[in-house]
Amino acid sequence: MRRTFSRAELESFRDAVVPDLLPTRPEHDLRLLFVGINPGLWTAATQTHFAHPGNRFYPALLQAGVIVEPVDPADGLDDPQRDVLRARGIGITNLVRRATAKASELGKDELEAGGAELAALVERLQPRVVAVAGITAYRTAFGQRKAVMGRQPEPLAGAELWVVPNPSGLNAHETVASLATAYGEVARAAGVVDS
Repeated sequence: MRRTFSRAELESFRDAVVPDLLPTRPEHDLRLLFVGINPGLWTAATQTHFAHPGNRFYPALLQAGVIVEPVDPADGLDDPQRDVLRARGIGITNLVRRATAKASELGKDELEAGGAELAALVERLQPRVVAVAGITAYRTAFGQRKAVMGRQPEPLAGAELWVVPNPSGLNAHETVASLATAYGEVARAAGVVDS
């Protein structure tokens, strides 16, 4: 049965933190680190990054061949599914850790601090590729006002840096197919899927 939450239940997760999905074993080779803006309330409720019935992250990963089994974006990931992502070399984090109903609730200072924290995390974990999902948040977090989608000219702490579209259902310019194209490109760059 698909998960549902009342508005009051979701509001109770405001400012909650969702743990990063990162390697837990020495044999996990972090190749691709996806970076969301911050957790939404549904994400906090399910403790799964990019979880929400309208979020297209997992359907796009499936269409791109990055994952091979569907993930219900309303239910989120279970531990075996998290382990599959880790074994494939995929990690997930956020620029800002606290959950909000909308990314527009975040301040410039929070995003800039999150950019610095991300750089430190990347330096420590050394993924091959970092993919930030959201051009506006990326521009703010890293002071790159003229940045465009795609591979960035400068690496981030030694990792190839990309900006990819945000998979939120609020991003009406994107479809599962267009997201799959972008996510497939970074997955190939990271060696997660074959070229």
